[in-house]
Amino acid sequence: MYKVFVNDKPLFLTNEVQKETDFQLFLLESVDIKKLIVKIFQNKIQKAFLYHPDEKLIMKTLKAKIPVVKAGGGLVYNKKGEVLFIFRNGKWDLPKGGTEKNETIEETAMREVEEETGVNGLSIVKKLPKTYHVFKRNGRYKLKQTYWFEMKSDFEGIPEGQIEEGIEKVAWIKPKDIPTILDNSYENIKLLFEFENVI
Repeated sequence: MYKVFVNDKPLFLTNEVQKETDFQLFLLESVDIKKLIVKIFQNKIQKAFLYHPDEKLIMKTLKAKIPVVKAGGGLVYNKKGEVLFIFRNGKWDLPKGGTEKNETIEETAMREVEEETGVNGLSIVKKLPKTYHVFKRNGRYKLKQTYWFEMKSDFEGIPEGQIEEGIEKVAWIKPKDIPTILDNSYENIKLLFEFENVI
């Protein structure tokens, strides 16, 4: 199952029909994906399953209908085991950003972490699951596919948020405080922590 968040509401691409659920179910063959996304954006649908026996085909169809933006980001630990968070648009988030020409996705993720937080001395530990969310910019919907990497850093200084990216705060958060931070974060960020078992 792919989990795609539209305006922080779940649209799950699935090949299993779930019984007893409050999700609305749509069939790939008969749904207008763009209209479905608009309805979720307008809060007319709170959560939905998009069904087809072939999950990969659902994702392929979604990507054919909505332009894809690739991004890379980092879940960064320091020597004390704290995690690097940024605060922007009223929510806690992890540093990430779009790819540049001739850049590998790993290079994108490391560059974005450094640019958005000032934290350097980074090394990639492992790949994490990709996350997907639909956003609207200049009246157009886009699907952001973010490649995440667990990283470690030996950075000792004070992190600084990139002002031009609207980052108000950068903080190293202790594992015990992460659940509180996640209460004011995005669903796809919460997914990463479920996978990581940090908390």
